[in-house]
Amino acid sequence: MEYAVGKTGRVVAARLFEGEDLYESVEQIARREDIRCAAVLITGGFRQADVVVGPKREMPRIEADFHSFAGPGETLGVGTIYCDDAGPKLHLHAAIGKVGSNMIGCPRGGAKIFLILEVTIIEIVGIEAQRQLDPQTGWNLLRVG
Repeated sequence: MEYAVGKTGRVVAARLFEGEDLYESVEQIARREDIRCAAVLITGGFRQADVVVGPKREMPRIEADFHSFAGPGETLGVGTIYCDDAGPKLHLHAAIGKVGSNMIGCPRGGAKIFLILEVTIIEIVGIEAQRQLDPQTGWNLLRVG
């Protein structure tokens, strides 16, 4: 286990509009505001999302199992922002659904907004944390120091 104790910094409230991309929008806010570590909350709607719902396989390397959500539908989610070498990266898991089509997962394959999505970014200050390449998985994983 690795952990660090920080404090709450700034709090950003944002509204995303119809058709905007969740990841592009949140990461753009983080770059503009120089947010390197944060907790993220979302509530609102997705028009479409490509969601990782678990691994297709674990060995020799984890392969993500993507499923498409065709909305419009509702969503709520929690996530984090930590930087890798390219800058701030959002990692978020969400419950997404409408009657007859529900899923929980990571919409990292893209998530387009339906009508409105409210985003709250809670900055964490006073810690050293970043995403670093893990040679075993090939993924940029969180390292806290």
